[in-house]
Amino acid sequence: MTAVIEEASREAIQSAVDKQKQFYKEGKTKPLDVRKQTLEKLADVIKENEKEILLALKQDLNKSEMETYTTEIGILLEEIRFTLKHIDEWSAPVKVKTAKTHVGSKAYKVPEPYGAALIIAPWNYPLQLALSPIIGAIAAGNTAIIKPSELTPHTSNLITGLIDSHFDPEYITVIEGGVETTQLLLEQYFDYIFFTGSVPVGKVIMEAAAKQLIPVTLELGGKSPCIIDETANVPLAAKRVAFGKVTNAGQTCVAPDYLFIHKEVKEEFIQEFQKAIMGFYGKNPLTNDTYGRIVNERHFNRLTGYLQDGDILTGGSVDHASLKIEPTLMVPKDDTVPVMQDEIFGPIFPLMEYEDLDEVIRFINDRPKPLALYLFTSEDHVSDKVNNSISYGGGCVNDTLMHLATPYLPFGGVGESGIGNYHGESSFAAFSHYKSILKQTTKFDFSFRYPNAKFGLKVLKKLLK
Repeated sequence: MTAVIEEASREAIQSAVDKQKQFYKEGKTKPLDVRKQTLEKLADVIKENEKEILLALKQDLNKSEMETYTTEIGILLEEIRFTLKHIDEWSAPVKVKTAKTHVGSKAYKVPEPYGAALIIAPWNYPLQLALSPIIGAIAAGNTAIIKPSELTPHTSNLITGLIDSHFDPEYITVIEGGVETTQLLLEQYFDYIFFTGSVPVGKVIMEAAAKQLIPVTLELGGKSPCIIDETANVPLAAKRVAFGKVTNAGQTCVAPDYLFIHKEVKEEFIQEFQKAIMGFYGKNPLTNDTYGRIVNERHFNRLTGYLQDGDILTGGSVDHASLKIEPTLMVPKDDTVPVMQDEIFGPIFPLMEYEDLDEVIRFINDRPKPLALYLFTSEDHVSDKVNNSISYGGGCVNDTLMHLATPYLPFGGVGESGIGNYHGESSFAAFSHYKSILKQTTKFDFSFRYPNAKFGLKVLKKLLK
C-alpha cells in the first residue's frame, strides 16, 4: 500500500502552534514528573511498535531488521534511558562562584525551556532523526512539533499515527507535508528550531529563523574525509570503513565521503575492502535483501551520474528497478569533478593515494569544515597531528560512525557542517536557556559601588585588576 503525504494548511499549522504555546504558558511541560512520564511513554511506544517500525523502514529504504534496530530503534531507547538517568542532575540549578565585588551574594545557572520547538527531520534515518531531538526537547521542558520527511512516507505516516494516538497534540504533535508545509511552518514564531538535513536547505532554515530571531540547531553534512596511513591495520580498517560507507547504502551524513590512502597500502586496502563487502552482502550485493536502496529515483540518478567521474576499481553495478547501487571504489579524474565537489550520500567512494600527510591536511583545510573525519593509524603522533591541524565536527581514530552512537559525546558540525550539537546532556542543553540569577545579601551593603562613594574608585581598582 502506498503511503500518502498531503500538505498541511496554513490554518492547521497556525492552530497547532497557538495551542502548543498556550500549553507551554500554562506550565504543563515543566514538572519533572511530566517530562519523565512522557519519555517513559515514548520508550514504551517505540518498543510496542517495533514490528510496524521495521516494516515502514523496509518499505521506505529497504533497511534490514538489524540495521533498523541498531541505527533507529536501539539508539533511541538508549538515549531515553540515559536521559532518564541524568535528568534530575541536568535540570537542577547549578551554583557558581561569585566575584570579589559580590561578597555575600549567591549565583546560579538555571536551565529553563525555550518554549514551543519545531523539529524538521530528514529522510535518511527518518525515525531516529525525528525522535532523537524530541528526547532533548521534552527533557528540557518544551513542547514540540515534528515535521518528518515526505521522502519516506511510510515512516512519516507511522510517526504521525504513533504520536497522535499516545500524546496530547498540545504537547507533541506531527505535521506532515512537503516543501510547502515546511515553508508555512517557518513563517510561525517558534521559540526554537532544530533542523537536520543538507547544507543548502540549512541556509534556507537559518535565513527564515533569522528574520524572527529564532535560535537554531542545524545538523548538516558535507564531505567527510577518511585517511588511512601506512601504519594502519589495513584489514580491520577496510572492514570498518566499508561498514561506515555502506550502512544505509551510504545515505548517512557522517559516512566517509572520500578516502586518502597511503600509496604503500593502497592495493592491500582495495583487496580487503572487496573482501569486507563480500562478507557483508555476498558476491552480488544488489540481490541481497539486507542491502539498502537509494531513497528515490532522483537521488539514484544523481548518484549513478558520479560513476562517470573516474575509474571504477571495484563495484559500479546498478539496478534501476530496485534503486540499488553496488558499493563502489573509484579513482576520481581530479578534485574538480562532481563526485569530489558534492556530498555523495551514497555507496560510491572516491579514493586518492598520498605520500605526504601534510598535503592531505592542506587539501582538507582548503575546503569547508567537515562534519566528520576518520583516521586509521597505529601512531599516536599522527592522530595528534591530524586532530590538532584540522577542524571538524567529530569523528574517530581507527573506526567510523561510532562517535555518534554514544550519549556521552556531543554530536554536531562546525562551520558549513552545522551549528550546535546534541545527544545526551548536549540534547538537554540544546533545548535549554541557562538563565543567570544572582541572589544578593541584604545584611550589609558596599558603599564603594555607588557614585557618591569617597574612595569608591580606589577600592574598585584594587578589586578589579
